[in-house]
Amino acid sequence: MEKIQRLRHFPVTFFSLVLGMAGFTLAVQRSMPLAGMGSLPSDWLLYLTLAIGGLSVVAYLLKSLLHPGEVALEWGHPVLINFFPLPAIVLLIFSAVFLVRDIETARYFFMVGVFLQFASSVAIISSWMSEPHYRISHMTPAWFIPIMGSIIVPLSGVRLGNLELSWFFFSLGLVFWIALFVIVMNRMIFHASIPERFMPTLFILFAPPALGFLAYLSLNGGQLDAFARILYYFSLYLFVLLLFRLPSLSRLEFHLSWWAYSFPIAARVLASVKMFSLTENPFFRSIAFFELAFLAIVVLFLIIRTATAMVSGSICTEE
Repeated sequence: MEKIQRLRHFPVTFFSLVLGMAGFTLAVQRSMPLAGMGSLPSDWLLYLTLAIGGLSVVAYLLKSLLHPGEVALEWGHPVLINFFPLPAIVLLIFSAVFLVRDIETARYFFMVGVFLQFASSVAIISSWMSEPHYRISHMTPAWFIPIMGSIIVPLSGVRLGNLELSWFFFSLGLVFWIALFVIVMNRMIFHASIPERFMPTLFILFAPPALGFLAYLSLNGGQLDAFARILYYFSLYLFVLLLFRLPSLSRLEFHLSWWAYSFPIAARVLASVKMFSLTENPFFRSIAFFELAFLAIVVLFLIIRTATAMVSGSICTEE
């Protein structure tokens, strides 16, 4: 009974863990050919991530049924509201994973993911535009999440024959990313620091350009032109910039928001693997292997910290 009662505090941010594992799975899958390895590691990661994702969905649905007021509070929170599109993004990542496994399963994940992405982005952006409680102090890189899924759509959408739909989502994701990036930089430079528990979301800064690089290549037939290079190198610069912040970030108290480290690094791995495949420049292969090793260390560390927090009961508690 106590465990059921604690579901009322099961946070929407828990889906950042699922997204991190899904991103890790896709990164491993796309990196294995470079390492001359088979699909077994990504297969096991996929099964594990599907199980975690399924349990997470069930847990949050139970929370929605038993404690709808708690869900309403999260939806009304100016930062936590941006985590609600995470399940849609996870489904879109699963769609990309299944492209090389089962095209029909990939199509199913894609259709459901696109629907949820569109619905959640419309609802959240409408809230940004109409609700009076938003302040510049609420702005964090987590605000990129509602539009990040739109940038991901072409990764599987083009292969599944949805070219114009992919251009639609890529266009709105890219334009909103540029607008939000300017606001986030303004907030970080000229206003008070981001709250400590949301500091790990800084790593989300380099995810949209990395994903944009991959999406744009899918849309333009894989041509590595000037715009694609701009997206890749800007993401690379932000990644290196934030690596220098790791010592201070590592001293923060653990929250589920730490999983914000994982998916953006996975996006970097995917971008570097793609860059190497297009250029055959060993420099990009070295970057890809460094990023993959770094991602594996980060995910292992996060799993250990999350498991420890769950055993101690410090995750599903009132905040």
